Amino acid sequence: MTVNERIKILRKSKNLTLEKFGNNLGVKKSAISKIENGENGVTDQMVKLIVNEFGVSENWLRNGKGEMFPEFDKADTIAKLVKQIITKNPNCFKSRFISFITQMTDEQWDFFEHTLFNFFRSENYE
Repeated sequence: MTVNERIKILRKSKNLTLEKFGNNLGVKKSAISKIENGENGVTDQMVKLIVNEFGVSENWLRNGKGEMFPEFDKADTIAKLVKQIITKNPNCFKSRFISFITQMTDEQWDFFEHTLFNFFRSENYE
């Protein structure tokens, strides 16, 4: 199986159209179609984009070895999410929120935890 075929497998595993997959990578659906059909090769830059965007194992993507999605520990998962949020839209609410919580005191964290606990325990979320 080629890297081109593995890209198609990845896209389908994420239930993405050619267009949506391409949009996530900053390319047109025709470029993805040509890659998947073997008409175009896959550059190192494209591999790195795919790995970073979709969390797929670079070894699996390039060589077909190992699992498609490596297991990450909690810290890796959080770091990846924060990087994606800040990189994609630094002015969005999620990015501003992350910036805000990095400046919270221990007392604010305690209050925040208590507030969230009560919020999710409310009748609307049971």
